[in-house]
Amino acid sequence: MAAPKPRTTRSRSHRDVPDLEKMDAAYSWDALEWTKIEPVTRSVSRVNLDCLLEAEQVIAEGYGVVLVNTDEAGTLFVTNFRLLFLSEGTMDVISLGTIPLATIDKFNKIVVKSNAISRQSEKSSPSRRLLQVIGKDMRIIVFGFRPRTKQRRNVYDALSRCMKPARIWDLYAFQCGPSKYSNTDPKVRLLNEYFRLLGKGSLHASMSMIEDGSFTLSNEFWRITKINSSYTLCQTYPFALVVPKHFSDEEMLQASTFRARCRLPVVSWCNPGTGAVLARSSQPLVGLMMNMRSNTDEKLVAALCSNLAGVRGSSRRKLYIADARPRKNALANGAMGGGSESSSNYFQSEIVFFGIDNIHAMRESLTRLREYLDTHGEKSSDGMSSFLRHGGWTWGGGNLSSMSASVSTLGDSGWLIHVQSVLAGSAWIAARVALEKATVLVHCSDGWDRTTQLVSLASLLLDPYYRTFVGFQALVEKDWLAFGHPFSDRSGMPTISGSGNMPYELSRQSSTGSFSSSPMRQSSGAFISQASSPHAQTSNNCSPIFLQWVDCVSQLLRMYPFAFEFSSAFLVDLLDCMLSCRFGNFLCNCEKERQQCAVSEVCGCLWAYLADLRASEGGSHVHYNLFYDPTIPTKHDGALLPPAAALAPTLWPQFHLRWACPKESQAGELEVRCRKMAIQLSEMQKDKEIAERKAQEVTAAMESLKLELQNEKQLSISARNVAKSASKECEAIKRAIQSLGCKVQVSSNGYCTVDIDGDPMKKSNQKSHPASRRTSHRSLPSASEENDLSLSITVTADDVPSNPLSHICEALCPLRTRDGGCRWPDAGCAHLGSQFIGMKANFEAFDQLSIYDGYFKPE
Repeated sequence: MAAPKPRTTRSRSHRDVPDLEKMDAAYSWDALEWTKIEPVTRSVSRVNLDCLLEAEQVIAEGYGVVLVNTDEAGTLFVTNFRLLFLSEGTMDVISLGTIPLATIDKFNKIVVKSNAISRQSEKSSPSRRLLQVIGKDMRIIVFGFRPRTKQRRNVYDALSRCMKPARIWDLYAFQCGPSKYSNTDPKVRLLNEYFRLLGKGSLHASMSMIEDGSFTLSNEFWRITKINSSYTLCQTYPFALVVPKHFSDEEMLQASTFRARCRLPVVSWCNPGTGAVLARSSQPLVGLMMNMRSNTDEKLVAALCSNLAGVRGSSRRKLYIADARPRKNALANGAMGGGSESSSNYFQSEIVFFGIDNIHAMRESLTRLREYLDTHGEKSSDGMSSFLRHGGWTWGGGNLSSMSASVSTLGDSGWLIHVQSVLAGSAWIAARVALEKATVLVHCSDGWDRTTQLVSLASLLLDPYYRTFVGFQALVEKDWLAFGHPFSDRSGMPTISGSGNMPYELSRQSSTGSFSSSPMRQSSGAFISQASSPHAQTSNNCSPIFLQWVDCVSQLLRMYPFAFEFSSAFLVDLLDCMLSCRFGNFLCNCEKERQQCAVSEVCGCLWAYLADLRASEGGSHVHYNLFYDPTIPTKHDGALLPPAAALAPTLWPQFHLRWACPKESQAGELEVRCRKMAIQLSEMQKDKEIAERKAQEVTAAMESLKLELQNEKQLSISARNVAKSASKECEAIKRAIQSLGCKVQVSSNGYCTVDIDGDPMKKSNQKSHPASRRTSHRSLPSASEENDLSLSITVTADDVPSNPLSHICEALCPLRTRDGGCRWPDAGCAHLGSQFIGMKANFEAFDQLSIYDGYFKPE
């Protein structure tokens, strides 16, 4: 059987059919000839993909699959980490169709029946087999499979097995290992953050400090206690806690029994200068009648309100107890033993309810927002844009007669209202701490969802350190990870229960379920749910609490673009890594469970991965905020206290719109252009530095050449002077020799001929010979050994007598006396020896010779 043919022709495009026909036959794809071509079964073991990550393995695959959202054909792979969709032919990764398994919220089988206009017999036109995948990252994607093949079943079964494994050890993060993204133990980083809060930032924590318990430091108001080092005080709190300095560990044990899940009030953030504190806890166990009290708990809360610094007397701080829940919910919890505090039991206190809904309301709100974006987006799961839906003139998915329909649907989702509630509560808390230097105790029911949102966001507003990369990591690890936000339960991943006799018993909360289409989508009749994933449950504890908090951070980043070191792209990547469970940072429900699983040792670190991304491009990476400059003092260096009028959130384009409206998700075009300009400026600065270095090198080379030329010029002048001096000396010697009766002739090739007038024997026996003949040279004594210019007077003969010295002296030397003596005894002729014939006089030494007057007297 031949392989599926590439999509080369099509009778009519999916987007070219009339609107009404398009709605009735939205899935009449004929480009791949669904009923004529059978796919070839390929062995999974033969698949070799370059795009696979480390330890990623293919489990199932499907060929000739269509991504309905964009009408693209390709190959669908199910790996142990993600659902991977590659384009047909090029095998490029299609981002929209590629989603990590942990990011999948639900998946369902869907059957599309034939409609009236394009209806044929069921034998010739079978129903379309679709697989709908709903992600936690705001996307809904639909894959179409060929009929009469078992590819959809294979993919569906693989997703059922791998999306939520039965054991936490089967997650990809454990299979991949730490790789190159290992990092220090999170306990060390938590202690370093505590040291900073206590004003002892110069100290650095270590594992040895944790092992021997020497981290219990303190300042004027607070101390670090190790009472929970073995998690006996509270299983969901970190191993180290910051508490009032004069409140003993025994009293802490007593106070913990009055709070839900033993999450007693502890310090989350404090100002070492003013003593202002931001504390957190869970709800008090006051009971149905709200009459239960705990003297130890009241004493602990009072100890959080230390005396105001610099104020005489015993003036105490104002205490605000911020209950994140609606008042009616707090009262309802009283029936289960919970409730809220009474201001009469806590000195100088005020109780405020913020009215933030619970995790179930947030989950439903995100579901409605996701449906809204899919319905009114450009790329929807049914393959149509909002402009083609309902077969008429449309705007944003609604008819022109009701243009506010889409806006109303967005408002009905309630997502922006919830975001605004969290923002407003956090801003109120930050204002009380910054302006009044008050103590604010924040809690909800269990103190790990809404409490974490409010405390961490208020800390972000109060402390500019948390608006940097390092500080933001410390904030997330302290308030979200260390203080036990149940990430595994909220994301539907397996975890460790830690209860009973089975410490590694798995407790899993599934997030899958049947997909509830919107009324507008149901009216089209395109989707008919056939089966849902086997993990479907009617209720669960999954909720986008952390996603909602990051959304709040993005709203602050939009309001204060100069106050944050990181950009919106960093927040998006952070969320994607958290949802994908690729790294171990956000696994399990608390610090104790992560320690039992040895997550920090056997899994990779998300922070190291993000830091590696930034290091690959330096300051030009998209994670850096272009408008942030720590060297320039601004009005945002202190606390950020946004007024209520400014807390009007909008959709987060980079996250909410990136799949449904990819073009509009880049709404921050100004930031994109500024980033491009910054990159160009950086490149120009690099080119400038290179050019400056080259100019310096050329300048240095020119200076060196200039010095060499000056040296050469000096040498040339010196040589000319020496040559002139030598010429004069040569002429003087020549005249001196000629005055002795000799004729000296120097040829152009360097040969010298000396003739002595009136001596026939010399004339008959002497002639000049080339330098190749045997010659004898002798240098006259030189007064200076540095003089190297000399003139050689060479006498050659064909027949050298047995006594050449005597012959030369008799025939040539004008200083020879008749009696055989020498008028010039200093000439040293007796030292010539038999190997040299002649005399060599140094020009300068010649003038320095002492000439006796008697040498030239007539005999």
